[in-house]
Amino acid sequence: QLVNEIEEVIDRSKTSLTKLINSSKNTGIAATVLWKSLHSVLSSANHEVRLGFEVRVAALLADIVAASESRRAAIVGAGGGVVVDWLLEKVAVGGGGSCGTQAEAARALAYLVADPNVCEKVVGRDHAVTNLLRFIFFAQPNQSRKQPRRSSVDYSDPTKGRSMLVAAIMDIVTSNCDDVDMVRLKPALSGAAAMRDIAAALQVIEEGGMHMDDPPGDEQEDDDGGPGLKGIGIKVLGGTSVVGLSTSNGSSMELDKSYKSTPKILQYKKLNDNSAAVIPGLWDDLHSQHVAVPFATWALANWAMASDVNRSHIQELDRDGHAVMSALVAPERSVKWHASLVARLLLEDQNLHINDYISDWSSTLLKTVYQASKTNDISLTRVALTAFLSSIERSPQARRVVIEKGLDLMRETAKRTIDHNSVQESLAKGLELLCSEDMHLSLEEGQKWSGILLPWVFRENSSDAIRSSAITILSRICEDYGPSSIPISQGWLDIMLSDILKLRKLSLKGSAQPKDKVKTQIDQSNVVSGNQSANQLANAVVNLALNQSGTESINGYLSPLADFLGLEPFIGIYRNLKKDNIPKVNAAESALATLKGIKALTEICSDDLFCQNKIIDYGVVSLLRRFLLNDDYEKLAAIEAYDASRDMETKDKSVNVHGESSVQDARGSSSVRVPPVAHVRRHAARLLTLLSVHPKVKKLIRDDEAWCHWLEECANGKISGNNDLKTQSYARATLLNIFCDDDNSGDKDTRCARYTEMIFLINPDMPHWECRKGRHTSTEKQNPIDVSDDISPNSDSRLESQLGDPSLDVIFVHGLRGGPFKTWRLSECKSSSKSGLVEKIDEEAGKQGTFWPGEWLSADFPHARMFSLKYKTNLTQWSGSSLPLQEVSSMLLEKLLAARIGDRPVVFVTHSMGGLVVKQMLHQASAENRGNLVKNTVGVVFYSCPHFGSKLADMPWRMGYVLRPAPSIGELRSGSTRLVELNDFIRDLHKKGSLDVLSFCETKVTPIVEGYGGWAFRLEIVPIESAYPGFGELVVLESTDHVNSCKPISRADPSYSETLQFLHKLRAAYR
Repeated sequence: QLVNEIEEVIDRSKTSLTKLINSSKNTGIAATVLWKSLHSVLSSANHEVRLGFEVRVAALLADIVAASESRRAAIVGAGGGVVVDWLLEKVAVGGGGSCGTQAEAARALAYLVADPNVCEKVVGRDHAVTNLLRFIFFAQPNQSRKQPRRSSVDYSDPTKGRSMLVAAIMDIVTSNCDDVDMVRLKPALSGAAAMRDIAAALQVIEEGGMHMDDPPGDEQEDDDGGPGLKGIGIKVLGGTSVVGLSTSNGSSMELDKSYKSTPKILQYKKLNDNSAAVIPGLWDDLHSQHVAVPFATWALANWAMASDVNRSHIQELDRDGHAVMSALVAPERSVKWHASLVARLLLEDQNLHINDYISDWSSTLLKTVYQASKTNDISLTRVALTAFLSSIERSPQARRVVIEKGLDLMRETAKRTIDHNSVQESLAKGLELLCSEDMHLSLEEGQKWSGILLPWVFRENSSDAIRSSAITILSRICEDYGPSSIPISQGWLDIMLSDILKLRKLSLKGSAQPKDKVKTQIDQSNVVSGNQSANQLANAVVNLALNQSGTESINGYLSPLADFLGLEPFIGIYRNLKKDNIPKVNAAESALATLKGIKALTEICSDDLFCQNKIIDYGVVSLLRRFLLNDDYEKLAAIEAYDASRDMETKDKSVNVHGESSVQDARGSSSVRVPPVAHVRRHAARLLTLLSVHPKVKKLIRDDEAWCHWLEECANGKISGNNDLKTQSYARATLLNIFCDDDNSGDKDTRCARYTEMIFLINPDMPHWECRKGRHTSTEKQNPIDVSDDISPNSDSRLESQLGDPSLDVIFVHGLRGGPFKTWRLSECKSSSKSGLVEKIDEEAGKQGTFWPGEWLSADFPHARMFSLKYKTNLTQWSGSSLPLQEVSSMLLEKLLAARIGDRPVVFVTHSMGGLVVKQMLHQASAENRGNLVKNTVGVVFYSCPHFGSKLADMPWRMGYVLRPAPSIGELRSGSTRLVELNDFIRDLHKKGSLDVLSFCETKVTPIVEGYGGWAFRLEIVPIESAYPGFGELVVLESTDHVNSCKPISRADPSYSETLQFLHKLRAAYR
């Protein structure tokens, strides 16, 4: 009867309170009033009545929170969260409590946990995680155990609420382990978690279960007849045990001490399909461990995200790392995911001490990465990979273990995840970490990885981070293994060249320029030549790779370079190779192929900013450093010479034994050729100079102390075996470019000089070429000095440089088929008759002899900076394509202005067509009002300049079948209106007194073309009437032909002494 009356009171209270809540404007206030009323009733009732009330209250709360979001928010906020705390306590009661109360409380919590607006406030309550873990273990149905006793007032289905809450818990666990990018959002749990809660989660993770208190009055026996447990005792004493547990009878349940030294691999119980414990529901067929461990790991991850204090507590309680390790090796995906996140957060916290178990974590994380990538589980792959990166970043021991045992797993993962940039980026960063400091990949590993690293560099969707890491690793491999890595460095260059050629072809195909335009023809010619160089380089790569790897490389994929040779453009050559006849390749052939590749790349990119930026992104700077600073080809040649000598020794012994005569075979030491290393360095330095104006390149070189030192030594002529004047000039120009810090300056007048590969610095070791960071080399403040004896060869050539900047710029400009240095070398004879073709005369004459501007003029006239220009021009189309006069002049004008030539007085010294180039430049600069070049040009020296045309261009049209004149020659016909116009322009400058002119005239005929039987057609290329412009001084050079008019025999030669006197006169006039 008492029970019936109580039920009637509850029903009436429920009805009236529901109406109150429905009509109340503040649901939270109503819930608080409800709670106080019920608390008053429950506190005065006996146990049986209280249980009945609790069931009805829990059911009422469940119905309220099921109604709407606003009511859920009100219940959560009621009484400062006391209602939620009561619900959490009720679901955690396993024995001695009402089964119906737990079920209804679980139902109410299920609605709250499933609502993302209030979920964090619920699970973030103190001890919420511990109570929910207790609920998970109590809620596990098991028919082998005694059913919990039910109160006479219990009327609800106990399985429904439990199933709902378990489903809600698993939903928040599984829904948060799919998006790695979201893990940095606000964590769901508190940043000041209780040590007891963290310890409970760790215990569940490590042991797969937890020990729980029983309610008072039932200590000795629980609902199943088992011994009761009094709770979790935590010990943090530096030692014997981490988690201690006490039973009802006072005995201790401590973890096995041996667990600390041997990582425990946790194997959870699995239910079979015939298990009697299976109850219908989304998660009901899971054993409690399979719910509790994922939830505990989720909680641990959220705590670790929430604060550094929580992370400190986690490490303090799990100081041997076994709990995290147990989660890392767990079979459940969500556990692995959240455990990887925990590991990462702990490792990223620089305030936490790193322990020896990190290497075990690292190995396990890498295995997780490998397995997850195998099933295309990219989210798990990423989170485990980021934790793995943190482990090898923090622990040298972890790096050593991975180097020894884990590189294969990383490589296979990289192959599987090509389409996932984030994974590739992490793998690239990880491999870069493994190659840092004193760690090195073996040669075999370097070769295996090259097939992955090069696609990382060149793949379109590769990020900057991937490229940067790949370039660093490739450079390290080449640095470590020198000659053995030549196929890799050559392959790198070849893929780069092939890629740029494709881009250039597309650019030319879509160009609006007419096909018959000379510039278009030159570009097309460069592409054809580049393709030939790329093919030659690809063959050299494959042949050298197979020769170095041995015969096993032919038999399938046994070679470490198999993936590398499977790349384009090597795969076709590799497959078509005759396996029984691998071509021999030597160091000289390899170096020559590399040389041609660098030349082709430079020609294509010389005036294409897009291509320049592309090859910079592809790591060309690292390649150029390799070619310049290292001697791989010399070492390879030395190895070949040694092998050849060993072969000869073996053969000689065989001859002595059999008494046969010795025959030098093709592989003898005499057949070993010297590789063209100096030429490789020259063209590598040229390309570097071309790129050194780019900010990214500047930083790379400036940050490399060894490279800057090498460039300085090279510019000063102190590199052993490297006396090439062009290379020295490139080195100095590069230094001047990289130490120019005005990239963001919008004022062109304050920008420092930028030197390209077309402007050579004469005597780059002179003090006035010293790199002054942040300054340009203009002479705003000049310090003129008086040198009365500077004609003497013994004058101090450094005097003016020590006292101030040089007062003049002297620019040398070569002519047809000339060069920046060979045109200006000394000659033994002023008349050339040995060569049958004029195109070869200057080339042959320039191979030997002193470079007189650098040797004589710099000593006799130390008051000038001296430059020599380079441009491409040919006598005939058979010799290659060249630009017409106007385009050549326009291009050179841009280079001169960029180098700030024209900021001080300028004197041009020209030969042949070079004079016309200068005249055209000055005319264009004047017409376009470009800088101060015209204003500050104070003198021009013309050696055999065809002011009014050349007889070479006037040859009968029949000779065109033999010569086929280039466009630049066609412009030199006598009577050309353009030539007259240019000459009139210079005449006007001379009349105004702003320009002095000195002209030299040839008197000997020059051989033009060789006929049958040694017959040669000879011609006076520039007669006196064309060599004299009609103003200025004229010097007739006796017994001197066109080619040698600018090549003095001695200092007393008029071709030198008159020029020197002319310069002194100009200096005196403009001091």
